[in-house]
Amino acid sequence: MKLEDLHVQLYADGAVISDMVKAKETGLIKGFTTNPSLMKKAGITNYVEFAQEVLDKVTGLPISFEVFADDFPTMKKEAEKLSSLGDNVFVKIPITNTKGESSIPLIHELSEEGIQVNVTAIFTVEQVKETVNALKPGSVNIISVFAGRLADIGIDPEPVMKECAEICHANGGKNLLLWASCREVFNVFAADRDGCDIITCTQATIDKFPLIGESPEQRSLETVRGFNADVQKLGFSIL
Repeated sequence: MKLEDLHVQLYADGAVISDMVKAKETGLIKGFTTNPSLMKKAGITNYVEFAQEVLDKVTGLPISFEVFADDFPTMKKEAEKLSSLGDNVFVKIPITNTKGESSIPLIHELSEEGIQVNVTAIFTVEQVKETVNALKPGSVNIISVFAGRLADIGIDPEPVMKECAEICHANGGKNLLLWASCREVFNVFAADRDGCDIITCTQATIDKFPLIGESPEQRSLETVRGFNADVQKLGFSIL
């Protein structure tokens, strides 16, 4: 199966603007997400300037920017400012703050104001249920479940994502389920199979897309040739 045949939409996850432009030019990417960790890695020093440059260079596609504050009153002000930058902006709100206090009341307030939110750092079905109940009926929002990080702790994410998809899409809901923390290309096909609307992919994963469709035999031969090339570079001798 080709990526073009999948129902799940591919979003690029990152904060390097040149990579974002490159990803858009592939024609496969339908949106973008960012987060504080990626911005730190990319060396971003001015959040608002970064956001405005992204919106100028990657136009016409939805993009999620995350609030930085840890208290809810400041989160709300940041969310309102980020939302004002463009109609295609979704504001990322973590499901709790660092104290473990629920963001659900804030999510409800923002949704009632007409702000599109991307509720992030979700790990459980119960968190998805609470989020869906807090959102304004008929509004379009993103619910990001960290499937890859569930797998990191030994939990099969697919049954979780299937149940979350049913919750997000119940009663004609417009909530978009996002498979977050993609680890490999295979996750894209799993996300599609599980009924997810979106999966975010880093540039490292996007760079592997051309490999889709290669036969296992071909990959086997390429792997052996890669080992051999490294042997030649090492110049080692066993005998």
